Parts: sequence; C-alpha cells; structure tokens
Amino acid sequence: MTEQTSDRSTSQLRTVLKIISGVATSDGAGVSLTRYIGSAQLDHLDPFLMLDFFESDNPDDYIAGFPAHPHRGFETVTYLLAGRMRHEDSTGHGGVIEAGGIQWMSAGRGIIHSEMPEQEHGRLAGFQLWVNLPSRLKMSPPDYREFPADDIPEEIRDNGVKIRVITGTTSGGTRGPVANVVTRPLYLDISMPPGSEFIESLRPDQSAFVFVIDGAITIGGRETQNSRTVSSRQLAVLGPGKQVNVLADDHACRFLLVAGDPIGEPVSRHGPFVMNTHEEIIQAVHDFNAGSF
Repeated sequence: MTEQTSDRSTSQLRTVLKIISGVATSDGAGVSLTRYIGSAQLDHLDPFLMLDFFESDNPDDYIAGFPAHPHRGFETVTYLLAGRMRHEDSTGHGGVIEAGGIQWMSAGRGIIHSEMPEQEHGRLAGFQLWVNLPSRLKMSPPDYREFPADDIPEEIRDNGVKIRVITGTTSGGTRGPVANVVTRPLYLDISMPPGSEFIESLRPDQSAFVFVIDGAITIGGRETQNSRTVSSRQLAVLGPGKQVNVLADDHACRFLLVAGDPIGEPVSRHGPFVMNTHEEIIQAVHDFNAGSF
C-alpha cells in the first residue's frame, strides 16, 4: 500500500450514527426543557453525561429556575443563547451569565449551586452540558471557568462561515478561552451562510456530536451515500473519523459541534451525583446530608 493510499484510508469523514429528537421534560423548580443526552434515547456519550436545551419567551416555563442543588463528580457547562441567568454557590462564587457567555464549572468533590433567571419576561434560551470527570479527579476542589460573550473568539472563514470557539482549537488556529479541561473538549458554535461548507479536523478517538440550533445541515460530505440531513433541534451522534464535513442547504443555519476524550470508566449516577461505583454514590448522599459539601 502506498503512503498516499494509506493517508486517504485514515482521513475518513465522520458520519452520523444516530439522530436524537430529544425528550420534553422539566428540571430544577419546573423549568421546561428538552433532554438530548441523559435520556432513554441516549443515556450518555462518554464523556458527555447530559445535554439539555431550554428555550421559551413564556416566563412560566423558566422563572422558577434552578434553586440551590448539589453536584459531585463531574463538570457542568452552561451556554446562553438569549437572556440572563444569575448563579451562586457554596464556595462564595456568583455572577450573571448573559447571552453568548459560558460558564464551565467543575463540581469536583462537591458544591451547592443555583442558577436563576435574571429576567421576568422575554426569551431565555441555552444549553446545559454535563461532562464526566475521571475517578482521579472526582474528589478534586471545585473550580470555575467563566467568560462573557466578548471574551469568546470568533473565526470567520473565506466562505462566510462564523465559528465561536468556546474551548479547543480549530484547524484555523483559533483557541477558545476555556482551557486545561482533562477531556480536551472542542466546543464550537457555528453559523453558516446558505449553500456553504464547513470542514473541521477532529481527533479520531474522540466522541462527538452536533446539535442543530437553526436551519438544516447535511453531514458526511458532498454526493456520498453515507451523508445524512439533520434538522433544527435535532442532535446527531457522529461516528469515528478524522474530519467532519457539513453542508448548509439553501438557508442559513447554526449548530454546535462538541467533541471530547472518552474516559472509559464505569458510570454510577444518582440525580446530581456521578461517580464510578454505587458505594461512592451512597457516600456522596451521606456527605451532602451531613453538610460537608
């Protein structure tokens, strides 16, 4: 086999393994949302444990927010598309997340955290993603990475594709502000003009998914039998490969591309606690009830 042939065989495109439409549910004190990861449709996608999308301009759907609740053993990522959320926690940290801002919180050994709408009317929309931690870091001290919209770099390609880079580095060299995350995640918010093409390299061993915010996209390249269309408010689980190829149809579109290193460890979860064993979950509940978070 020649080197050129070998290169072609290992530069395979990522294809769509599964399309998830999500499950309508509520969380917190009654916030209406749609769950894409962490449901019967998709239990988890190592290292991703949960992905919720919330959007409403009806205050009744969000005003009760997410009052104080505990976390242990993983990271929570809140990314707002519209609106404002005030957050506070047991370490004394607090602030407001606004549209376009990101909060990447590592709960580690334990934290009590709240996120409440900083508005009584208007549109609130965004995502919460849960990212697992390996066993060696589950009992580490809590940590924050928080950046407003103005601190999120934007890469604009020659064809008009715009990429907001939250974490990771694009093939064009744009690096997101969230750094030193153990699962080496890539988290991109991509807007495409009608008929444009987006190509991005990924580590072949990483888990990856795409969530379409607006419009529709085709994943898998031009004129390939494995390409599939993913519509607005759908999540596509991507198969292995070194590159993802996305085509916009004749309308503008926007989507998230998220990838991360699998941890490959057992997952034991109970509500806001994610550990490796049932015994560790029991200990987490005991510690929380004893007030040791």
